[in-house]
Amino acid sequence: MPDVMLLMLVLVIGAALAFDYINGFHDTANAIATCVSTRALSVRSAIVMAAFLNFAGAMISTKVAATIGKGIVDASNVTQMVVLAGILGAIVWDLITWYYGLPASSSHAIIGGLMGAVIAHAGSGALHWKGLENIVLSLILSPIAGVILGFIVMVVMLWSFRRTAPHAINKQFRRLQVLSAAFMAFSHGTADAQKSMGVITMALVSYGTLSAFVVPTWVKIACAVAMGLGTAAGGWRIIKTVGKDFVKLQPVHGFCVETASAGVILGASSIGMPVSTTHVITSAILGVGLSKRLTAVNWNVAGRILVAWVLTIPASAVMAYVCYQVLNPFLGK
Repeated sequence: MPDVMLLMLVLVIGAALAFDYINGFHDTANAIATCVSTRALSVRSAIVMAAFLNFAGAMISTKVAATIGKGIVDASNVTQMVVLAGILGAIVWDLITWYYGLPASSSHAIIGGLMGAVIAHAGSGALHWKGLENIVLSLILSPIAGVILGFIVMVVMLWSFRRTAPHAINKQFRRLQVLSAAFMAFSHGTADAQKSMGVITMALVSYGTLSAFVVPTWVKIACAVAMGLGTAAGGWRIIKTVGKDFVKLQPVHGFCVETASAGVILGASSIGMPVSTTHVITSAILGVGLSKRLTAVNWNVAGRILVAWVLTIPASAVMAYVCYQVLNPFLGK
């Protein structure tokens, strides 16, 4: 029995790090799509920068990890199989949306996956509905904040440089956009790597290695490295959707998008709220596009993105539920 439990723990840690790796290349577009589409950086340079800063951001805080690890379900209802099935459900959905180039949320996917696995194990009564309400509320409010802040920053920039020729503005902001993309990559690390930190720590508490929910240093490093490596692998499909197909961007637009997005994400991470970096930056792009005109937005692409957003939590929950039912007879005993 102890050997089986140890095997399950190893599988959970491996799956969580795989999720972080996939999150890295799935969400690379969040930090670099705009600077690639505006030619402020080459794809290779942007990915290397994002990989390094994702790693750095992942190391600075564990508040979001604690929210994921303790805010969804009581520790008494968490088993290794629950955690493993939840991660696998999130991974499957991330890969599906990556294949079709849809910027769906890895944050939503891991939350939905854990919900589906817990329901399969102990029923819906085992969920922390109050904690889930707060998490879902932050995931709803953050895109709204992204749209509003993206719109405001863009309008302020347009007003501030209203007497400057567009060519001169974009020449200057092409340089500044490298800094804003770096800011965005760092903020992405503070938010997204912590989801896997929370999941692994949850599994360690369930196994008995930890007596309380405190993220070990080795978990921080492992998750940060996995996300950095995944980011280095790139994610051109989603970069194309976010940076080219959705709204046509110039360097000044990219700077406004990345600055607004990073501000929202870092603010949320500082209070432990697991916002979706995908949703925030996509919403900021929408806000910047709306500052130009309604027709600047490709509403067909916006519709596809919205469908992916709406489906992510229930779809990943269903997949995790199925994973639990399939694997539990073999590994759950």
